[in-house]
Amino acid sequence: MQRSCKVDMPRLENELMPIKWRLAVLMADREVDYRELAQMTGMHHVTVSKHKNLRVMPERLERETLEKYCKALNCQPGDLLVYLPEPKDDAQPEAEIAG
Repeated sequence: MQRSCKVDMPRLENELMPIKWRLAVLMADREVDYRELAQMTGMHHVTVSKHKNLRVMPERLERETLEKYCKALNCQPGDLLVYLPEPKDDAQPEAEIAG
């Protein structure tokens, strides 16, 4: 008897992730680079750089980290996180005709 094993595959950047991470956009708007933001937040510059390069919400984001970014960039959490619902498929499957 064979056992089936379910393996969770890593998600692609845009797959199943309608929450976008806009740190890079806010940094560009405010003309702040990752080293400056690291100094402003007290975070390590490598951490800030990694967060900057993400386009979707980090898998794990501590409230303290979000607060530091909001304080340093003078923004709201909703400025950093944007929900973009996936477009609905308007095509309805054709009903089978019973005969």
